[in-house]
Amino acid sequence: MKIARILHGDKETYGFIKGEKIATKDEITYLTGIPIPQNVKDFLFDGWYDEIKDKLNDLSYKEDISKYKLLSPIPNPNKIICLAFNYVDHAKEQGLQAPEDPSIVIKPRTTLNGTKSDIVCPDFVTQLDYEVELAIIIGKNCKNVGIDEASDAIFGYMVFNDVSARDIQFKDKQFTRGKSFDSFAPCGPWITTKDEIKDAQNLKLTTKINGELRQNSSTNNMFIKIPEIISKISKVMTLEKGDIISTGTPAGVMLNKPNAVFLKDGDKVEMEIENLGILTNTIKFVKSD
Repeated sequence: MKIARILHGDKETYGFIKGEKIATKDEITYLTGIPIPQNVKDFLFDGWYDEIKDKLNDLSYKEDISKYKLLSPIPNPNKIICLAFNYVDHAKEQGLQAPEDPSIVIKPRTTLNGTKSDIVCPDFVTQLDYEVELAIIIGKNCKNVGIDEASDAIFGYMVFNDVSARDIQFKDKQFTRGKSFDSFAPCGPWITTKDEIKDAQNLKLTTKINGELRQNSSTNNMFIKIPEIISKISKVMTLEKGDIISTGTPAGVMLNKPNAVFLKDGDKVEMEIENLGILTNTIKFVKSD
């Protein structure tokens, strides 16, 4: 199932997506007779989704998704964890060896952004870069997860753009500030539940800037695979319901390229992961105080 968090006027709700149509929360309650909660996190992670799974055939999809603004699928995750240099091709283009253990950065939740929204960047940033990534949504609280148990911790997947200010990153000699600007984590366009993805380790992922293909790879090129990512991170920190783990980006970013063409005002960024949808955003530079 594809589950979207949506806005209609000033009302926030959520719904199930099928093609270009949506069944909203109110329709789901009416058609199934189950009074699902208003809060999407309660619905996703407190057993309500499992409660209605056997009633999905009762649903009808009548409304066009275009009537709604798609928001970032998870509103307030406790953690957004991003991996660095986890694709063999990306590490190689940087002249690096992919690390044996996850090299991670924590993004604040204020970076979250939905599809078809602006990525807003202050004008003192001079090297704005993109990173298409497969994001995992954690479905239950867990600690010290074994590799064989890791898939049980996954609720679903989505597309994630780990936007990065490279000039800030190099100046600071670490990643956090350059990846933490508000709106620097576009994601979505919805969550696709794990049962819909036959093999998350074999999905094509691409980035296009103004229609030009910049990244073109597969999740098969991850160095640390998904079960091991979850296992190793859970040995460091407790993973909680709704946490987002973004699993690294493949080759094709502008980082350390001699003729790098960084993002500029008005650029259209389109990221697609096979079976998960397309994430589209526009770059908007604004004057800083």
